[in-house]
Amino acid sequence: MAKLWFKFQRYFRRKPVRFFTFLVLYLTAGSLVFLHSGFVGQLAVSQNQANPAAGVPAEVAELPFLGDLHLGRGFRDMGEATSIARRYGPWFKGKDGNERTKLGDYGGGAWSRALKGRVVREKEEERAKYIGCYLDDTQSRALRGVSFFDYKKMTIFRCQDNCAERGYLYAGLEFGAECYCGHKIQATNVSEAECDMECKGERGSVCGGANRLSVYRLQLAQESARRYGSAVFRGCFHKPNNLSLALPVTAAMLNMSVDKCVDLCTEKEYPLAALAGTACHCGFPTTRFPLHEREDEQLCAQKCSAEEFESCGTPTYFIVYQTQVQDNRCMDRRFLPAKSKQLIALASFPGAGNTWARHLIELATGFYTGSYYFDGSLYNKGFKGERDHWRSGRTICIKTHESGQKEIEAFDAAILLIRNPYKALMAEFNRKYGGHIGFAAHAHWKGKEWPEFVRNYAPWWATHTLDWLKFGKKVLVVHFEDLKQDLFVQLGRMVGLLGVTVREDRLLCVESQKDGNFKRSGLRKLEYDPYTADMQKTISAYIKMVDAALKGRNLTGVPDDYYPR
Repeated sequence: MAKLWFKFQRYFRRKPVRFFTFLVLYLTAGSLVFLHSGFVGQLAVSQNQANPAAGVPAEVAELPFLGDLHLGRGFRDMGEATSIARRYGPWFKGKDGNERTKLGDYGGGAWSRALKGRVVREKEEERAKYIGCYLDDTQSRALRGVSFFDYKKMTIFRCQDNCAERGYLYAGLEFGAECYCGHKIQATNVSEAECDMECKGERGSVCGGANRLSVYRLQLAQESARRYGSAVFRGCFHKPNNLSLALPVTAAMLNMSVDKCVDLCTEKEYPLAALAGTACHCGFPTTRFPLHEREDEQLCAQKCSAEEFESCGTPTYFIVYQTQVQDNRCMDRRFLPAKSKQLIALASFPGAGNTWARHLIELATGFYTGSYYFDGSLYNKGFKGERDHWRSGRTICIKTHESGQKEIEAFDAAILLIRNPYKALMAEFNRKYGGHIGFAAHAHWKGKEWPEFVRNYAPWWATHTLDWLKFGKKVLVVHFEDLKQDLFVQLGRMVGLLGVTVREDRLLCVESQKDGNFKRSGLRKLEYDPYTADMQKTISAYIKMVDAALKGRNLTGVPDDYYPR
């Protein structure tokens, strides 16, 4: 062996070019293997889907979803119909039937697994109702909303949860590993025995079959999150008193469908589409039709004449959708016309939704917000006040995460935004390792970074609030959760402190544009709780400190959901 090694060294010593050639070939081969491993298992898509639609932004800084990252799987928008691809996006190019049948070939015991799956379904009735096994076709999908695949960890709950979060009414599982969402089922029901494939991540549960979907109707926790294609479901509302003024465009539609009414109002450039049986109304949210008093949806439960699974409202109770048309009544923004005499802080712990609050304030007031720092990425997203010095006096308020007496006393007043520390810490961890709308990688959550981050940042969450309550000159406390739940009222309080008079119609416009482009998609969620028992114990003590400090100043304490699971 020693002689062989000696000959090998002598060979390359005499011919150095050979050695470097060998080294280059070795590195090239290694790179090709690495690149190949990164693309293995990716879904084949049609040529017109080179840039698939990204996930609809969801809530601010939701928990990231971490599945098999090497698969490169994510949600893809699928076409509702080939004739209207502009709205619903491109189609998937599925694998052929032979390949997919082989994927789910588990051998015998299929009927036994189907029976076991029914037991699981019965336990899940509270969040979803199993409605049957349906035929699916790669060229004409039964559920035509978004979809995602995971060939290692797919479960029934995971599919239901992701579809519900996107606001869809139905979730379907196929081939043991594929999840499809939709608002209506466009396929025929088949025998239960044909849904015979076990879920990849849930032994004993059935996740469809070869070209067969196990379909569930979801019990949505927030109906306002529902979508129909690109339109957002707003709810069932009583007919406004002065219909012609509240909804100025009306068209009779004997063959009514959600599609037709939404398309009409989109064409007319109105953000609201209201279905009233055989009539379609279009308009803006105004004081005459503010969309604040929702009715029981059963009052609107009259089926569309052209759609079996959708409601089209009645002449008295309207089903309302928000179209993709932007409400421009609150989009104008500028710097203050005269230098402000006072500096007002928009103070928060990092990850508490400060960027989102700035977006809301700018829409509501029409003035730019400033920052104690400079973030080029936010400037490029439209926060033009980001470039101004925080003492310039040209912005309506100043973003800051600072704490400490000297920094706080530099401001004349403050809006103090407080968020659940469990959510705030995770949001800031995502921002630190993934950017403003990105996510931390799996290795960061599982490595030393997360425990160290919690150890350093959790105490700061408490001291930040305590310092502002102690040293702030005029502090308005706003809980992030209250702002999400009742935006109209809470934003009105915030604008009031800023000393700006805002028309109610402008605040209604903000409600319809509230999400902006500054929120993380809600599709990526951790499938485990990253907080250990010791972390929860420590954070719970900080929550109690903040709660006591708020109540000691005759303010509302922290919301109940701040306390540990």
